[in-house]
Amino acid sequence: MNFPDYRPRRMRRTEGLRRLMRETRLAVDDFVYPIFVVPGTGVEKPISSMPGQFNYSVEKAVDAAVRAYDLGIPAVLLFGVPERKDAVGSEAWSNNGVVQKAIRAIKKRCPELVVMVDACFCEYTDHGHCGILHDDPRSERSLARSISGPHGVELDNDGSLENLARMVVSYAKCGADVVAPSGMLDGFVGACRESLDEDGHESVAIMAYSVKYASGYYGPFREAVDSTPKSGDRRGYQMDPANAAEAVREASMDVAEGADIIMVKPALAYLDIVRAVSDEVNMPIAAYAVSGEYAMIEAAAANGWIDKERVVMETLLGMRRAGADMIISYHAPYAAQILNKR
Repeated sequence: MNFPDYRPRRMRRTEGLRRLMRETRLAVDDFVYPIFVVPGTGVEKPISSMPGQFNYSVEKAVDAAVRAYDLGIPAVLLFGVPERKDAVGSEAWSNNGVVQKAIRAIKKRCPELVVMVDACFCEYTDHGHCGILHDDPRSERSLARSISGPHGVELDNDGSLENLARMVVSYAKCGADVVAPSGMLDGFVGACRESLDEDGHESVAIMAYSVKYASGYYGPFREAVDSTPKSGDRRGYQMDPANAAEAVREASMDVAEGADIIMVKPALAYLDIVRAVSDEVNMPIAAYAVSGEYAMIEAAAANGWIDKERVVMETLLGMRRAGADMIISYHAPYAAQILNKR
């Protein structure tokens, strides 16, 4: 038989040869670990739909952040659940909010850890949407520019931007290294950049949730932060899962407005989007492996249907291969322990 001169199997024969030929590498440096912060003290409440993840009070969140740092994970992403929710999410910019307290405490205990902070209102509003609702008489504003959703739900886009600016400046004042606006509002990156710069926080970076799809994979997260919309849903302002070219347009607009990192969310069902955005936008790309992705792996592993270690590492590697420069993952500490042993 006539074979080609090059036989690829020769270079797959041993682990050493496979390492030499490896095109994509996964490292602990690639990870960002999300942490949920809640009111109270001594709180370490398991999230039932996310086995191994917890709602933490501030001091427990600090401990979790330090554990991640000790594993070599360079960054955490904080989410907050306030003591009080209202129509406009005013706790989001309170100097005494749980996230603000957590930022200060983490930076004091572990100043080298990169603290990223999610900046969205769904956790803070009593209606569960990502900004001010125009049809809510408590919205404190007349209509400026609205985003329509099903069942008559409308977001006051410009009014929501004003509050988002308050939110990110509050986080910056507490020591956040990166703010991550996630509401998919028109002009949200530009509003954040302008407000941060005007307040003297030019060094604070923006990780934009530029490509955030209206996804069914977010279910466990909504349990964790109690953010399920009370009416309607978010398809009026989050992206349609059918669209790919729109993702590149969204990312390009956010780069023009001053984004430092572009996020694609979810990750696993959108690896083609990660690749498309990575190819077209010359900026760092973050892939967010969301709560539903985490929960599916944990459930399958608990039932003995998959090899958890292999599937976790293969999934994260696939995100890197698709073009992600960093991966936001609840599996970050687990994966870091595996990589540190290699």
